[in-house]
Amino acid sequence: MQDVRVKICGLRTKADVAAVAAAGAAYAGFVFFPKSPRHLTLDAARVLALAAPEGLCKVALVVDADDAALDALVETVPLDMLQLHGHESPDRVAEVKARYGLPVMKAMGVADEGDLAGLVDMSLAADQLLIDAKPAKGADLPGGNGLAFDWRLLVGRKWLRPWMLAGGLTPDNVAEAIRLTGARQVDVSSGVEASPGVKDPARIRAFVEAAQGVRGGVPILR
Repeated sequence: MQDVRVKICGLRTKADVAAVAAAGAAYAGFVFFPKSPRHLTLDAARVLALAAPEGLCKVALVVDADDAALDALVETVPLDMLQLHGHESPDRVAEVKARYGLPVMKAMGVADEGDLAGLVDMSLAADQLLIDAKPAKGADLPGGNGLAFDWRLLVGRKWLRPWMLAGGLTPDNVAEAIRLTGARQVDVSSGVEASPGVKDPARIRAFVEAAQGVRGGVPILR
């Protein structure tokens, strides 16, 4: 059984990138959404992306971005994947994939069982799914709110594409979340921060170690 792959999202400094790489995470996430405390300018993100070591997948999180915004992003920042975290339809996901030739991860919010049907349709369009807690109505941020959902909703579920679990994960609960859901990929942002937008290297390391200490849904005794 392969290690669980970890994505640390909302990186803002070279030190963040170095901490993520040193901890053994697979993905580094950069946020392009002005309302977020983790928002980056294109020039700042370029610096961070160029500092990332080979093998660390660089992911850009955007929210309902139009072609002009995505054109500027892709032209400026060397990326490996786009993460669409807004209200993008399966057709829009397909357009983005065709236009930029990059893998696309689509975030989908879940609050109850009724939200699961949309995952099936989206798995036909996206390369990966990110299953996140649905934000409260009127929330400023589509993700990164530290909210969890009932992970039992995902027990026994399968989709056509690889998927990643997000929403309210921390070093203290990620092993349990993996055990319950069978997730082979997990995403965290606020759960490894000292304050909004400020990553804590010790928490990053603890999160990756906790996530990768699980094989086949059973924590490894060390």
